[in-house]
Amino acid sequence: MVKGKQMTGYVLGWVSPLAMMCAVAGVLPAAASPVRVDELVQRALRLDSNPVRGGRLYAQQCRSCHGSEALGDSARVIPALAGQRRAYLIKQLADFTEMERESADMHAVVARAAIREPQQWVDIAAYVNSLPVAAFPETGDGEGVELGEAIFQEQCASCHEEDARGDDDGFVPSLRNQHYTYLLRQTRGLASWHRHNVEPDLVRFLDSLALDELTAVADYLSRMRGPVRDRTRLDDDGTAGN
Repeated sequence: MVKGKQMTGYVLGWVSPLAMMCAVAGVLPAAASPVRVDELVQRALRLDSNPVRGGRLYAQQCRSCHGSEALGDSARVIPALAGQRRAYLIKQLADFTEMERESADMHAVVARAAIREPQQWVDIAAYVNSLPVAAFPETGDGEGVELGEAIFQEQCASCHEEDARGDDDGFVPSLRNQHYTYLLRQTRGLASWHRHNVEPDLVRFLDSLALDELTAVADYLSRMRGPVRDRTRLDDDGTAGN
């Protein structure tokens, strides 16, 4: 749950020389400036996308972890990406590239020459966004679904919308069609200040929740399934955006 609609604050960009050296050395530098991330994202959003080319890049660079249909892997706590918002995907890739979001696996991926440029991020994001969403994501035990619904609708729907589809601009992620274990790990990680690319208010809110409340929200969200076809925003060229 990423609160707010500004980019500075749940796959790409130019790699700085410092980031590249640290990726090779296996160490992380101090967090990059969010301003640099925003510059990369804005540059990417001005580019035309090519989903066909993005599909080829995805198969070469992403499929081994996220699966051939981008449905993730709950056993390895790898998220489903199919149907995720394009702007959000681009933003996360930029964050991984600039070390604004931590993941040794993703840092190794974005350091590859094949996906260093904003154009490549845009193409991959367009392809992933076009894929059918997960039909049967992993769920929890169901015991706290009512509590999770109450917390989400009261505290989270103002940003993620009542159906958890994300905001109309696409920077707030869709939380639908996602695996329970991934949702729970991310909310717990956010509550522990393990991510730099979110707003402090969101971290403080999640930190205020007990484990059973985080579990309940994750279980509730994992049961929100299917595409959302209403309120589709049109891009400047008249095509449906997401």
